[in-house]
Amino acid sequence: MIKNFTDGLALVFEAGRLILRKGIRRFVIVPLLINVAVFSGAIWFGLRIFQTMLGSLVARVPAWLDWIQWLIWPLVVIMILIIVYYSFTVVANLIAAPFNSLLSERVEKLMDGQVDLETKRGESITSMAMRTVWSELRKIIYQLKWLVGLLIISFIPGLNIVAPFAWIYFGAWTLAIEYVDYPMGNHGMFFAQVKQVLKQDRWRALGLGSGVMLLTLVPILNFVAMPIGVISGTLYSVKRIQPNHQFDGSLLSETNTN
Repeated sequence: MIKNFTDGLALVFEAGRLILRKGIRRFVIVPLLINVAVFSGAIWFGLRIFQTMLGSLVARVPAWLDWIQWLIWPLVVIMILIIVYYSFTVVANLIAAPFNSLLSERVEKLMDGQVDLETKRGESITSMAMRTVWSELRKIIYQLKWLVGLLIISFIPGLNIVAPFAWIYFGAWTLAIEYVDYPMGNHGMFFAQVKQVLKQDRWRALGLGSGVMLLTLVPILNFVAMPIGVISGTLYSVKRIQPNHQFDGSLLSETNTN
């Protein structure tokens, strides 16, 4: 479990080293510019609502739990950051979806040196843009189902104690799905198949998602979180799925034995 989690986390660091590699840099520019614009808005918005929302959430802690507010406070801070930055991440990924798909394709091509996915698919730029935007919308619908429950427990006294942990899990899981979906979508996998694959390798996926989530929460680094997420998702798919299974919806046998 721990090894799988750290393996997934390591992919994010590996992606960070690849982001400036020749052959990848030019495919990073547009996603990077989109991320800079969107997260600049997120920083401005976050600063405006931070104090108000934090005070409101902490005030809802039952009186009999006052003695552990020193522990709850930082968790609530993390929860607020995840809510704000996650919302803006959804917007950034929706705008940048076609460019992220191209970035993933380029990373994969450079890794194996053989597969030209664009030629193999015979897919036009317009078709790819429509496919990737539709995929993003499906991911948003899936995430909204989580959000309803999370928002409810966040404001119920007693249950709101576990809300920060639930938000952290939600952020890591959905970011893993978000970025692994690009390379797997390039190979014709549907959203339901992507979820199934990651459920079989949950801890490694959570490690990857946690690494990307940490990047989104750190000023300046959050500007490169999206392209690094795409690259790390592509590394995951190439290393964990493609070698023996060609995206048939099942993982390498070692995935379930590690």
